[in-house]
Amino acid sequence: MKKMFFAVLALTTASVFSWADSSPFKSDSPDEYVVEKGDTLWDISETFLDSPWLWPEIWHANPEIENPHLIFPGDVVRLVYIDGKPHLTVDRTVRLSPSGDAKLEPTVRVLPIEEAIPAVSLDKIASYLSRSRIVMPDEVEGVPYIVGGSEKRLITGKGDTAYARGTVPDGIGNFDVFRQGETFVDEQTDEVLGIHALGVGGVSIDKIDGEIIRVHVTRSDEELRAGDILLPNVERSIVSIFYPSAPDFPIEAEVLAVEGGVTQIGKMDVMIINQGERDGVQVGNVFEAFVKGETIQDRVTGDTLQLMDERAGLVMVFRTFEKLSFAIVMEATRPMAVGDLLRNP
Repeated sequence: MKKMFFAVLALTTASVFSWADSSPFKSDSPDEYVVEKGDTLWDISETFLDSPWLWPEIWHANPEIENPHLIFPGDVVRLVYIDGKPHLTVDRTVRLSPSGDAKLEPTVRVLPIEEAIPAVSLDKIASYLSRSRIVMPDEVEGVPYIVGGSEKRLITGKGDTAYARGTVPDGIGNFDVFRQGETFVDEQTDEVLGIHALGVGGVSIDKIDGEIIRVHVTRSDEELRAGDILLPNVERSIVSIFYPSAPDFPIEAEVLAVEGGVTQIGKMDVMIINQGERDGVQVGNVFEAFVKGETIQDRVTGDTLQLMDERAGLVMVFRTFEKLSFAIVMEATRPMAVGDLLRNP
């Protein structure tokens, strides 16, 4: 892939945040922070803000800067006071002095866009951005599937030869290999919301003899097994820069599953929620998570009582499908679980 470059003009940028009754800044915010490699926008914002997902409203750049959310190692985030009110500024400059005495001067930096600080830790969601997907039953009905490897092996890996069974669409030579996971159904309407398909590898067609297909395993994120399905390879752009925002209108979602099938969900865990594009959910939407209130019995009257839901943290949607979405837990004040609710922050 051709390497993209981004010219960063070294100008000081100021916020145009409209201040309300209370400031979003922490009382102990530092005066400045020098961005380091490995930082994320969320972590940097958390240094200054009580609600770090508000950074798109706080950080604003001059019109000359194409994308104010592309922040690089070496940039200096400063808390300054203008007319008695706190603002965040970003100095996009280059440290020219190799000694300990940093000298900041206006200049132009030409940097690979890949070096920009990501919104969240991408290694936590990489497989969900590139390999996992939600599919509908009609998408997997009648597709080719792995029947075994060479020499009667049931498990194969990269570089191996494997065999599949089925009909290959004309003109398609490369396939992604998926393992079907849980099928999600709306408990109220019995509508199928989607099937979680985990990408386990890729194959290329070697030879076809009737319904038997010999393939070469070109990629294996996990061992390919009998029953894994073949879907045509689809090139798609991967969104790795997210702009947190509240949904445009009230949405309530439910946690349907969590990565690895664990029973308790914590910070940086990935979950599947039961709202998607048709419901208005967008990439970057932030929700507050609530643990469902317990049901208890009043020992005085014998009545059954439903306790109130308790806030458990924040989650951010990072990939959407028609009826479902993937979200990552950004803050967790208590363990969450399947069945917990998500609401507008």
